[in-house]
Amino acid sequence: MTIDQTFLPVIIQSGQNAYGVARSFYEAYCIKSLVLEPALKTKGIRTLLLGGSRGIATQNSQIIDFQYVDRLDEPDYFVQALIDVAKQFKNKKLILLVGDCYYAELIITNKQTLQQYFILPYIDADLMKRIRTKEDFYKCCDLYNIKYPKTVIVTKEHAISDVPFDYPMIIKPSNSVEYTSCSFPEKKKVFLAKNEEEKQQIIRSIYRSTYKDSLILQEFIPGDDSYIRVLDVYVGKDKRVKLMCLGNKLLEDPSPQNIGTSLAIMTDFDEQLMDNIRYFLEDIGYVGYANIDMKLDVRDGEYKIFEMNLRSGASSYYVTASGHNLMQYVADDYIFNASQELTYVQTKHLWSLIPKSVLFKGLKNEKLKIEAKRLIKQGKYSNALYFKEDMNVKRWSKLKLYNFYLNLKYKKYYK
Repeated sequence: MTIDQTFLPVIIQSGQNAYGVARSFYEAYCIKSLVLEPALKTKGIRTLLLGGSRGIATQNSQIIDFQYVDRLDEPDYFVQALIDVAKQFKNKKLILLVGDCYYAELIITNKQTLQQYFILPYIDADLMKRIRTKEDFYKCCDLYNIKYPKTVIVTKEHAISDVPFDYPMIIKPSNSVEYTSCSFPEKKKVFLAKNEEEKQQIIRSIYRSTYKDSLILQEFIPGDDSYIRVLDVYVGKDKRVKLMCLGNKLLEDPSPQNIGTSLAIMTDFDEQLMDNIRYFLEDIGYVGYANIDMKLDVRDGEYKIFEMNLRSGASSYYVTASGHNLMQYVADDYIFNASQELTYVQTKHLWSLIPKSVLFKGLKNEKLKIEAKRLIKQGKYSNALYFKEDMNVKRWSKLKLYNFYLNLKYKKYYK
C-alpha cells in the first residue's frame, strides 16, 4: 500500500508505548526511499507526539515529531489544546491515540467536540460509565460469566473487617484514574497485605490522601509473573472484533510505582478465552482498542480477570512484533475503509524491553525460559526501542543508559 500523506497519527504519552505506536505506523506504511534521510533506509508515516516532555524511549527519533503542549493534563485546557493542534493540520486526517487511561477518559468525555477534529477509536461516554471502574467492570463480568478473583469492595465510610478469603490479599483502587492524581508517601499501584494489621494500615494510608472512591480487596492468585496474561484487542468501527492477541507475561516491573508494567511478553493462544472476551466486547457495543489483564489460576485452570483498559496496552508493540501490526488496523479501518476479517494471533514471538541477561535472571519458569531462548535463536525476538531504521549515536547512547537503569532496578528489587 502506498503512503497516504494526508493522515497523521497523534499520540499523547511519551513512554515506550508511544514509540511502539510510532514504529508500528512507520512499518505499516513505508516505502523504500531513493532519496534517503540520514540513518533512514525507508520513508514512512511519522507520528506526532504531544506532551510536556519526551522520555528516553522517544528521544532522538526520526520517526516521531514532538510538540510541547502546555497544561495538556488539565481537564479545563485539554480540549482547546487539542483543537489548537488540529488546526495546524487542517488538510490531514488525524488519528488521536493515548497510552494512558487518564487521557482516554478525557477523550471519551469530550468525544462529541473532539470528533469534529480527530478520528477517535473510542467508546462513548455511556458505555464508559458501565465499565470505568473495576467495581463496575466486575458487575459486567458477572453478567457474562467472566471470572475474576474473589473480591470485596471497601469505601471510606464503610470499612470491612471480615473478608471471605485468606491472606495475603491484594488492595488496589477501583478508580485508577482518580488514584493517579493523588499522592501519599506509601503510594503503590497495587498493595499486598499479609495480615489484618497491614490491611488496615494500607486502607488508612490511601484514605488519608485525596483518593475518595472505592477500594478493591481481592484474593491473591498464586504464581509469579509468568502466570499473568494480557489480551490486546482491536474492535472495528462496525463494533466487530478484528484482532486479538494473547500475551504471556514473563516479567513485570518490580518497582512499587510501576507494578504491573510488562518488561517481557511471549505470545500465547487460547481460543476459548478469546471467544468469551470477543462475545463480551461485541455484545456491549465496544469499539477501538482494549487491553485486558488477567492471571491463570492453577487451582482451577481458570483465567481470572483483573481489569480492562480503554486503550491499547502499554506494551502492545508485542502484537505488531508477532506479525500483526496493531496500529495498521485502526488506519485501515478509518482511513482506507478496508475490509478486515477476525484474526486470533497464533504466531510465537518474544518481546522484551530488558537485556537478555536480566530476563533470564528474573525468569524462574524453566519451561518458558527454554522456549524464550529458542525464539531468540530463531530470530523471533524484538525490543521495540531498538529499531535499526531509526538508530543514531545519540539514540543508541540513551538506550544504553536506559538498559543500565533497568539493570540497577533488577539488582534493587528482584530477590
